[in-house]
Amino acid sequence: MELIRSRDWYTTADGSDRGYIRPHLLKELWFHTGTACNLSCGFCLEGSGPGDQRLGLVKLGDVEPYIHQALDLGVEQFSFTGGEPFLAKDLVKILQLASEHAPCLVLTNGTDALQKRLHQLVPLLQSRFPVRFRVSIDSHLESEHDAGRGEGMFDLALKGMKALYDMGFQVSVARHMGAEENAVEVEQLYQDMLVSRGLPADTKFVAFPDFLPPGSHGHGPDITTHCMTHYHTEETRNSFMCAFSKMVVKQNGRMRIYACTLVDDDPEYDLGSDLRQALEQQISMKHHRCFSCFKYGASCSET
Repeated sequence: MELIRSRDWYTTADGSDRGYIRPHLLKELWFHTGTACNLSCGFCLEGSGPGDQRLGLVKLGDVEPYIHQALDLGVEQFSFTGGEPFLAKDLVKILQLASEHAPCLVLTNGTDALQKRLHQLVPLLQSRFPVRFRVSIDSHLESEHDAGRGEGMFDLALKGMKALYDMGFQVSVARHMGAEENAVEVEQLYQDMLVSRGLPADTKFVAFPDFLPPGSHGHGPDITTHCMTHYHTEETRNSFMCAFSKMVVKQNGRMRIYACTLVDDDPEYDLGSDLRQALEQQISMKHHRCFSCFKYGASCSET
């Protein structure tokens, strides 16, 4: 049953029909491991930090039922984000289970929380499906990365990334996207830096625009149904994350399903606790981050 939502879910400020996405399958299931993080970055889109409990740290028992539900629905990948996932004590157990059924992706800042547990990851190299890691490197310049994350964090993140690569894991980079950047030039600078650190030149990049912090109300222009049909096709609409993925979070001790990885600060995007029912619900383009996806095609996915 569809939840009762506000007028804004359906209608823009000028009374136009709000744009929406109709999910068409479950290709990727995300798990939010909790908003606790070993770093405290002012730009964090989750508002994460040391001891943060806005979203709780997940345990194996929290996640296991959703892994099996997702498999019944044909999921192709499990992905994990935070906070810093390596602060969840059960993370490796969760990855051992998930990677026996589908490829896994873990987002990490690559620093102490990861590096203290590298030895626990060795068995994952023998998993039926690969476990990959995406490390946040905000800039190819040490000074710019450290300005947001703290002195020495650039070197520490690259050390963690190199350790994962040397162990035999595939690695990728999450980076910031400049408003008027030349992506080819920027990624060439990254490649040069990575190669100088002993990392592969063909490392994959996932670029993110600046997102407002959780609970923000400012956003780009309202997205109407006309916008979604005039500027997008059925194919591009199906590439929005909310069309093919969902995210499971632990909120106030309960496991809940949200429409995507970017909207867990808005309770109207809480789709309940059942994955099959969550896939039946239309997703409004009202969130303050929806315009970034609309404009840039921003996606957390690597599927």
